[in-house]
Amino acid sequence: MTDAVPVGVVEDHALYRSMLMTSLATHEDIRVVMTVTSAADARAKFVPGAARVVIVALGLPDASGIDLGIELRRRDPLVRILLLSSHNAMDALADLPSDVAHGWSYLSKSSTTNITTLVRAVRATASGVTVLDPVLVASAIPNRRTALANLTNRQYEVLQKVALGLSNRSIAEHFGIAVRSVHNHLTGIYAALGIAQNGEENQRVTAVLRFIAESRQR
Repeated sequence: MTDAVPVGVVEDHALYRSMLMTSLATHEDIRVVMTVTSAADARAKFVPGAARVVIVALGLPDASGIDLGIELRRRDPLVRILLLSSHNAMDALADLPSDVAHGWSYLSKSSTTNITTLVRAVRATASGVTVLDPVLVASAIPNRRTALANLTNRQYEVLQKVALGLSNRSIAEHFGIAVRSVHNHLTGIYAALGIAQNGEENQRVTAVLRFIAESRQR
C-alpha cells in the first residue's frame, strides 16, 4: 500500500524482533522499511523521510535506546519514536530534551505481545499522538501537591484515555458521553495543568508528558 505507515525496527533480540515483524506484517497499512539490531546499524541505515515511526528497544547492546531516539529525531524531526522496554522506563519520556520531547510513545515489551495494542500504538504514534503503556497508565496515580492531583476524577480518567492514544470520539464512546463533553473535559484539563494553546505545541501530547511527570505507580 502506498499510504502504509513506514516503520523501522531497532531490536537486538532475534526472537522478539521476529515477533514484532510477524505482528506488523499482518496489517497492510504498516510497512517495515528498516530492520537493524544495533544503534550503530540504525545510524548507518536510517534515511530521513524513509520511516514515519521507528520502534526502538531501550536496552541496545551498544547504546541507550533513548539516546538513539534523540539522535534520530534530531536528524529527522518528523520521525516518531516508539520506545520498548522490558521494565518500567516510562519516566524517561519526562526527561527528554525540550527540542525532541514530543514525538515519542512508550510500551512495555509484555504489552506488545498483544497485537492490537502494538498496532494501535504504531498507528497513533505515526499521527503524532503520544501513547503510553496501558498497564502502567491504569496503575498510575497522581503525585501529591501537583497540578495533576487537582484534576477531578473524570478529568483524570479522560487524561488516562488520552495517554492511551484514544481519540475524542473513542473516549466519548467509552464513557457513554457526548464528544462535546470530552472536549470540555480536555479544556478543563489543559487549564488545570496550565497548558496554553499557543500553536507551537500539541496540547494533548503536552498533557500526556505532564501525566508522566506528575504521576507514580501504585
